[in-house]
Amino acid sequence: MRVHRPALLLFLIFLLSVPARGQAPGDLGRIDFPTSGSPQAREHFLRGALLLHSFEFGDAAEEFRQAQKIEPGFAMAYWGEAMTFNHPLWMERDAEAARKALDRLAATAPERRAKAPTEREKMYLDAVEALYGKGDKAADDRAYAEAMRRLHEKFSEDQDAAAFYALSLLGTCEGKRDVAVYMKGAAIAEEVFAKNPLHPGAVHYLIHSYDDPVHAPLGMRAARVYAKIAPSAGHALHMPSHIFFASGMWEEATASNEAAWKASLDRAQRKSLGPDEHNYHALFWLEYSYLQMGRYADARRILSTMEEDAKKSGSDRAKSHRAMMRAAYVVETRRFDADVVRALSEDGERGVALFAEGFAAAAKADRDRAGKAVAAIGNEPAGGHHGGSGYAMGRGSGAGADAIMKKELEALLASDAGDRERGLALAKEAAAAEDAMSFEFGPPSVVKPAHELLGEMLLNAGDAAGARAEFERSLAHAPERALSLLGLARAASKGGDSAATQDAYRRLAAVWRRADPDLPELSEAR
Repeated sequence: MRVHRPALLLFLIFLLSVPARGQAPGDLGRIDFPTSGSPQAREHFLRGALLLHSFEFGDAAEEFRQAQKIEPGFAMAYWGEAMTFNHPLWMERDAEAARKALDRLAATAPERRAKAPTEREKMYLDAVEALYGKGDKAADDRAYAEAMRRLHEKFSEDQDAAAFYALSLLGTCEGKRDVAVYMKGAAIAEEVFAKNPLHPGAVHYLIHSYDDPVHAPLGMRAARVYAKIAPSAGHALHMPSHIFFASGMWEEATASNEAAWKASLDRAQRKSLGPDEHNYHALFWLEYSYLQMGRYADARRILSTMEEDAKKSGSDRAKSHRAMMRAAYVVETRRFDADVVRALSEDGERGVALFAEGFAAAAKADRDRAGKAVAAIGNEPAGGHHGGSGYAMGRGSGAGADAIMKKELEALLASDAGDRERGLALAKEAAAAEDAMSFEFGPPSVVKPAHELLGEMLLNAGDAAGARAEFERSLAHAPERALSLLGLARAASKGGDSAATQDAYRRLAAVWRRADPDLPELSEAR
């Protein structure tokens, strides 16, 4: 791709420029967010707004409260703190805490609005009042997005209003990927990015808009710059991996999440915080990247780290991530006699753990144990998949993922019992159900992707052409997924297509370039 030198020169000048009036310093990106507070209070407000754009909600709240302390009547500082209690893409909010923050400014919405000295700031307050209205969350999200639309249209030069409007649109999807809405949000964020390449909200929300295999190429620019423009935000270090996952770029995804994990450790040490402040989300994504790359020893090492943190913390969030990471390790490594399989009993009430236990049992022809896992799936406690950890981990989530994994185990058990036709029918039902789930990228919540499992079952049944089609479908959902590439190569080989066989093995060898030397299939791939 050719780069026009004048445009590149202007961008470099922008990167090196000294912050202009109203702009925050560059360790979190740069924004121009004029407010009516005093210079000292505005300094903390701007840093809080930057952190808010990068979903560093706890640290952002601290900055906004510091601005309030300096200037108790600074209305926008209370707006900012209230905003930190809404996590739009994670389908979380603490309306009570947000209202308490607003109540410290004034007791009623009209009184709070009166404390904002400009019409623009009044409209920001109107929007946050809508966000924490008396309706349910979905209704409030729509009302907030409408309020942000009005603010954006009235003050079109306000880049932060535009960025928050783009995010509010994504929030109205309530965890489901509505492509039309996502693209509308992306178009707004693109305009901000074009005007201010250092705006953390613009690049952040672009990544979220584009993190699926079809649109990932559009998000590559934002992925390449986000960590560089906001190196002090741990979430900014993680976010590029959304695009890298959707592109099968495991080396880059690994680097992103290694940096994000280290940043969370450094923050916890700096602030004397407990293990539950560690970025388990990034750690899980890091494990999955290691597993795809065949770096099973590294994956086991960080799984041990998660296990240690879960013991220290005891929180449901920590235990949920431990369960997901154990399940991913078992399914990806296929080491069904490993200590990790035995440890799954600690997480036995969780769907992912039950599936992994049943999957390992089925592989060892332990029908009794596998049958018990099938019977238990579906009785998982609320919140057991994510434990308040944030947005969905991959295709499918919660009860929907449990139902699919239950059907996958039933398919394996039917085939093992000699009813191959029923087993394949159940596996096809699981694949169709997975296709119907909303698409959110990351390590799959359906721990064994259903098209991949169906491909393996078809290959075992001697249907090389059918298996190849299923592995190709799996790779369309999860580019360069190692076991799908392995299955594709084997299916193409059995089908007599030497060119496709060589291509699939070449791709797998590239993914496994740094794989553990004792990986059983490594010589096959090479």
